[in-house]
Order: sequence, then structure tokens, then C-alpha cells
Amino acid sequence: MSCLTARTGRQRQRYEGHLRLVSGCIPYKFEKSVGGSNCSTEKDLLVLMISSPSRDDLVFPKGGWEDDETMSEAACREAWEEAGVKGVLGETPLGDWEFRSKSKQNSCSLQGGCRGFMFAMEVTEELDSWPEQANYGRKWLTIEEAYRACRYDWMREALKKFVTALPESRENDTIKELEERPLRPISEVEHQMPSQGCFGSHPSIQQLAA
Repeated sequence: MSCLTARTGRQRQRYEGHLRLVSGCIPYKFEKSVGGSNCSTEKDLLVLMISSPSRDDLVFPKGGWEDDETMSEAACREAWEEAGVKGVLGETPLGDWEFRSKSKQNSCSLQGGCRGFMFAMEVTEELDSWPEQANYGRKWLTIEEAYRACRYDWMREALKKFVTALPESRENDTIKELEERPLRPISEVEHQMPSQGCFGSHPSIQQLAA
């Protein structure tokens, strides 16, 4: 990509009442692996998470939905800017969730409230360079690893809806098992700093918003 500059500022930011509107995605891919006694080839489902600046956690790429773009375009832009990936975005959001921005977690005011829409994105291209590469590392995780790495309940809920929406996925039992067990501290999840879009919509992703 010729221009590696991320959007900054909130001059074009969309709001719904006091809530800032946010769009993001859960990037995923199926990776072939050999398993079982007969060495059969299987496809493992992996999701991409990114390191958050100045925080010891992992998150999914997301950011402000601006007034000159659609919700889908915002999700694709954030995936490119923060995670350096492009891909096929689901036709509709997995759902929407209300949460507070990380800088306002302990505030009692209305400031910092967000309404976030999350999509599934099947990754087709991983870039070697991306706009916010200096601030965000990226790491591919299994569903179990990603579920444990999520700091917030709303992210775990989005991940569960993502798993349910994928016909190819066999991870529902894993999610059920994880819900019955305590989560490991975030610090136990290994982080990977940088080692080094959007092409239409994916018909297999179903709308699961409440």
C-alpha cells in the first residue's frame, strides 16, 4: 500500500447520544495441521489479536466509525491500520456491545461510553508493514487462547458469537468448557510484538445481533 498513514482525531467521529460508535472485527483463518494416529490433515481455526499500547492485554482491532464511511469500511480500515491485515468481511455484524473506553474505565461520568459493532473477517492478506505497526503487535491464537486472553466480558461474548456463526467451526464445545473453568491471568498469555481491507462480504457469516 502506497500510503501507510492512520487516521487521527475525532472530527468525523459518529455518536449515538453520548455513545461513541466503534467498528471492528475478529480476523480469522483456517490453518492446515496434521493430527491423529492416521496423520490426517485437519484445519485449525485461528483468530488474530493485537497488543494494546501501554497495556498488558490483547484485543481485537477496532476503532471509531467515521461519518464518511460505512460501518463495514470502518472495520476494514481498523483491521488494516492496527493489525496489518485485509480480508473478506462478514455481510452483517456479529452483534453490538456497549462498553467504556480504556482511558475512562474508572470514571463515573457519561464520557468514554462506546457502542461497538464487531464483524468476522476471513484474512486473505497479511502485510509486512502497516500504519500502526510501531504501536501494535499481532498474534494468531487458537479459540481457547483467545478466549482466555480477552480482558473484557464483551469481547468473550463477541468471540462466542463468532464461533457460532462459522459453519466450518467445531469450536463450540471448547467455548462451553472454557466457560466452566476460571480464566488464566492475562500475563500468562504470550505476546508477540510486530515481526515484521476488505474484498466484499462472506455469505457464510450470519447475522447474530440480539
